[in-house]
Parts: sequence; structure tokens; C-alpha cells
Amino acid sequence: MKPLSPLLPGSTSATGQQITLGVMGGGQLGRMFVQAAQALGYFTAVLDPDPASPAGLLSHYHIQTPYDDQDGLAQLMQRCDAITTEFENVPAGALFTLGAHRPVAPSSACVAIAQDRVKEKAHFVQSAPTSGVQPAPYATIDTAELLAAAPADLLPGILKTARMGYDGKGQVRVKDRAELAAAWERLGRVPCVLEKLMPLRAECSVIVARGADGQCVSYPVQKNTHRDGILALTEVYEGAIEATLARRAQAATEAIAHQMNYVGVLCVEYFLVDDGRGGLDLVVNEMAPRPHNSGHYTQNACDVSQFESQVRALAGLPLRSPVQHSPAIMVNLLGDLWFAPNGVRAQASEQPVSPPWAEVLALPGTHLHLYGKLGARAGRKMGHLNITGPSVTAVRETAARVLALLGLPGLDA
Repeated sequence: MKPLSPLLPGSTSATGQQITLGVMGGGQLGRMFVQAAQALGYFTAVLDPDPASPAGLLSHYHIQTPYDDQDGLAQLMQRCDAITTEFENVPAGALFTLGAHRPVAPSSACVAIAQDRVKEKAHFVQSAPTSGVQPAPYATIDTAELLAAAPADLLPGILKTARMGYDGKGQVRVKDRAELAAAWERLGRVPCVLEKLMPLRAECSVIVARGADGQCVSYPVQKNTHRDGILALTEVYEGAIEATLARRAQAATEAIAHQMNYVGVLCVEYFLVDDGRGGLDLVVNEMAPRPHNSGHYTQNACDVSQFESQVRALAGLPLRSPVQHSPAIMVNLLGDLWFAPNGVRAQASEQPVSPPWAEVLALPGTHLHLYGKLGARAGRKMGHLNITGPSVTAVRETAARVLALLGLPGLDA
């Protein structure tokens, strides 16, 4: 995407219509992009097949077609002056088609890298001389011969499908060759990556925004806690991640973005592992070509959210280095909570019950963000709760009370 003249908020295009920003995908990330764009004065358009998509319900225009529908893509191009995506599994070919006629950020080439773990890891290796980080040792497995030839020192490891894996899906832990062979069969003998299990101490992520002119800004490093492969908590405050490692992670993420000439918001996730000398080292895990759950705290703890940065990068507006003004903890809210209000598990036949939001919102510094999804179910991302405060101690104390009210594990569980 070449630098373009800024698409100024509230202005009109050459056709006389209001400047409109489009998004492929109508889930919660698309919804929060739409909210940020509209707050700046843009019209918005969403392409998503679901008539009740969270973003589509709020947008000026909702094009209800599959992501690869040519008529739908044509409508999106007619409506929009620039287009982004809210998830990495939108067909890269559709983004390529759109990019031939409209500015698209991130580009189809960048999204294609993030869609495929083999390409993604190759990019991390290629970026290593400037990023200073490497992925975990790995091997590609897409034939029986490569399965048999997998290096023994990668076991125990994790077998991951090359495509369509997220939130712990498409991943199997394997201890030996017999388990590896069985896991590949169970995954349907699709192309996979076998990663060596690392001595994991913690996980973190970094969000950057990069413009078409090469300007890049970074958000603070986020310490993440996952449960059952799904992000549960994000903590962002001084001391959550050691300062030297945090600076390295930020610099590495910017290098990874520059290496593929990325435009838009990018999240890169890292493992913190034992370095064998009593300290910690960074291992790059994966990237998401979009805003990320771990960056939701920016809505209430920073002067510019990750979604506003996404809008700015897409529209060619100046990117502003974000300033975090409050310590923050983000709690991911899954549909399970609606079947366990106050931590008391409901019977399988019972109807969902709203969690105790009145008690939660009575606590200082709590900010509830629900996504407008019409039905709760186990594992479904229904919203998130940001907790901010004047000090790390205050935020952690409030978070502990919130987690207790919701019946969730504590901060250090």
C-alpha cells in the first residue's frame, strides 16, 4: 500500500459520498473498529454473512455475503475509500481483489503470511537478523516422509496445523514419535508444524501500528495469561514484564513489521523462556494482522486505543505514539460466565443468566465492554472488562475482587 493523501474525517470523496472505511469481518474486533472510525467522523461498511454480526449491527452499511462473493466485494469497493480486515482467516484472494482497486491495509501478502504457520515462521527466521528473536525450533510436516524424518530433539513438542488454528485449536502435545504419528492422523494429515516444547515462564505480546509511510509506533508490552488455549488475563503496568525484555520485544515487533512492509495494526506474541543462565529470553510465537484481545486495555488505559490506531493507519492519518496513563488489567469474558453466575455452575438445561455486572461496575476503575452477541455459549467471547486505577496495587486489588465476583481464578492462579 503506497502512501496516500489522508482520508480526512468527515470529508467527501470524488463521488460526493462521505469518506467510508470498510472492514472484512463483522465480529467484535470489527465492531470496535467501526466504533473508533465513527467516533472520528467516518462512515463505515462491513462485509460479513451473518445478519446479526456485532459490527454489522452498528455500521452504516452491512453487506451480507460470503467473504469471497464477487458481488459482495464489488459492493464493498463501491462503498469504501479504504478497507481493512478484522481477522486473519479472511480469504487472502479476496483482499488481493480489493487491493487492486482500493487501498487495503494490511495487504493480502501480509495476511497470507499470518494465515500459514509455515510462512509465518519463515518470516520470523528471515527477520531474526534485525529483530533479534527466533521462533522455537520447528519442522514442517506435510508428508509421511517428513513425519518420519522429524528431528528427535523436537520431542516433546506441539504439533500445530499450518492453517486455521487459533485459541488452542488445531494443536496437540506429543511426547514421542508414536504420539506424533497419531496426532498427525487425528488432525487429518494436513500440513503441520512441529514445535519443540520450550521451558515457558510467561507469555507476552506487543502491538504496533505502522503507516504506509513507514512510521511505526508501539504500545507497552502486555503480560498474558492463557487458560485452555484462550487468553484469560492481560496485565500492563510497570514491573509486569522486566524492562530490558520489554524494550527488546517492542523493537523486535517493529522490525518484524518493517520486514514485510506492513501497514495497519499488528500484534506479535512471545514466550518468555529460561535462558539457561538464571534469566529469561524471548521466543517469538505468532502474529495477528489486526488488533488483538491483549490490546483491549488500550481503550481505557491509553490516550489512543489500538482501534483508533487501526483507523489512522488505514486512512493515512498521522500515527501518534500511545501514552499509557493508567496501570491496567483486562479480563476476557467468555460465555461460560453466563452459565456460572457468581461462580455457581448452572445445570446444563438452565438458561444463561447475566453475570453480576452491577456489583462489578460498582468497583472503582471497572469498564465493561460487551460485544452485542445475541446468545452466550461456552467458549464464546462475549466481552471484556478493563480495570484501571491510580496505582498497580489499586488495580490488582480491584481485579482480585472482580475475579472473585465472577468465580474466575485469581491473578496468580
